[in-house]
Amino acid sequence: MTCILLTGSSRGIGAAARNALEARGAKVIGQATSSTSVDTVPADFSDPGAPHELWEAALARAGGAIDVLVNNAGMFVPNPIDASDIEWLDGWEDTMRINLTASAQLSRFAVRHWLERGVPGRIVHVASRAGHRGDSPAHWHYAASKGGMLAMHKTIARQYAAEGILSFAITPGFTDTAMAGDYLESRGGAGLLADIPLGRVAEPEEIGKLIEFCALDAPASLTGATLDANGASYVR
Repeated sequence: MTCILLTGSSRGIGAAARNALEARGAKVIGQATSSTSVDTVPADFSDPGAPHELWEAALARAGGAIDVLVNNAGMFVPNPIDASDIEWLDGWEDTMRINLTASAQLSRFAVRHWLERGVPGRIVHVASRAGHRGDSPAHWHYAASKGGMLAMHKTIARQYAAEGILSFAITPGFTDTAMAGDYLESRGGAGLLADIPLGRVAEPEEIGKLIEFCALDAPASLTGATLDANGASYVR
C-alpha cells in the first residue's frame, strides 16, 4: 500500500486529493493547522519546528516508510504595498514560511528518507499559476512563494532522478475553494472570468485528480514537469 503525506488535507484541493487517493487504496496521512481527526496530524507551519514534528509523527503512523509527499498547504492573504513597513514584512515572511519554507523542509526530510533507505519516492508540489505569471499588487509574496516552489521542484527533479526520486508540480489557476472565492470577490467577482477562455474556474476535484495522477500513475520520464490547470488563462 502506498503511504502518502498530504499537507493541507482538510478542505478544498487537499480534501479532494485525499478522497481521490484513498479511493485508489492509498494510505493518506493528512495535515491541518488544527485537527482532532485520527487520520490528520495537527501542525501549524507558522512554527518553524512544525514541519519536523509533522514528519516524525507521519513516519510513526506510517510504520517508518512514506512513499509520497504532497506539498499542498498554503495561505493566501493580501499584503498591500501601502501597509506599514513592519506589517508588510510580517505578511511577506508569514507567507514565505507557510507556502515555501515548510514545503522545503518537508521535501528535504523526504529526500533524505528515500536516499537513506535506498528506495524511490515522489514529491508533488501544488504551486500556482501565479508562480509563472505573477499576481495582484497585494500578492507579491504569494507569487514569489509559488515561483520559489517551482524552482525547488525543478532542482529536486534534476538532482535526484537517478536515485528514483521524482518531482512533479501542478499550477492551478483560480479554483473553486473558499480561499479563491474570497479573492475572486475582491477582484470583481464573475467579471474576472473574462480572463479565462474556458469560462469557469477549476473544481477542486479536477486538481485532486492531477495530484492522484502525479502521486500514483505518472511515468518516471515526466519528472521535472509542471502541469498547468488554469482554463487557458496562462499558456506557455
